[in-house]
Amino acid sequence: MTSVGERLGRDPGDRLLILTADLLGMCHASNVGVYDCLRRGLATGAGLMVPGPWARDAASHYRGEPVGVHLTLNAELDCYRWRAITQAPSLHDGDGGFPRTVDDLWNHADLDETRRECRAQLERAVLWGFDVSHLSTHLGALQNRPEFFDVYLELAVDFGLPIRLEGGSAESAAGFPFRALAAEEGVLTVDHHRMRRLADPAALEREAMDLQPGVTEIVIQPAADTPELRAICDEWGRRVEHMDLACGNSEMRSDLDRGQVTLVSWRDLREVQRAG
Repeated sequence: MTSVGERLGRDPGDRLLILTADLLGMCHASNVGVYDCLRRGLATGAGLMVPGPWARDAASHYRGEPVGVHLTLNAELDCYRWRAITQAPSLHDGDGGFPRTVDDLWNHADLDETRRECRAQLERAVLWGFDVSHLSTHLGALQNRPEFFDVYLELAVDFGLPIRLEGGSAESAAGFPFRALAAEEGVLTVDHHRMRRLADPAALEREAMDLQPGVTEIVIQPAADTPELRAICDEWGRRVEHMDLACGNSEMRSDLDRGQVTLVSWRDLREVQRAG
């Protein structure tokens, strides 16, 4: 099978990396961190949380970077909440925001309301002026259940967008071949996906040095160190470290050069997909 890297015109042994900065729109500190990583750092893509409290601010500062829509149906933080832009009743918990856990979402979400909400998030990003590069799914909510995956794949087909999909172990845990289903519809994803929520930066740096041939995506969640960020979540320090990894004092750029790793973007995959 031809790898995505070969579809991009690269040699079979080439190692290509998409470094995605997620959670654009979650808060002001995330907006600062993500855009800094895109503009003066190593990030080659980002994921916009359209229902995020600071998503409209993110749109006002957009300059054409490769930003995708991080389809969001959960609000996992205890005291910092966001809700469906369609006001769909089945997508809210007792606090009036998205459910905190994926299991709670799966147990209560109406599929028609889910479909309308996800489409509305994507359409709003387009309306705000984003040249949407790809789709991803917050906490894997749309990847790991067949009926929710259908919503994810439908949007990718309708809008001609590649999607983030995890690999073998996640596919086995989900119990259905989501990568093969996407391929059958002509929807591209990366060859390899490496994401652990708020992973240690040293581990991410090692992973970037040890890539397999083809296209790999590594995901970070960068944010600036502000009082707002510290108040929102206990894991604020790791988000600040992710920002430093991509655009601060890390050695990651020289590591990638030594490892002969080429940075590419989701927009590159989108153009190949649309070209058929």
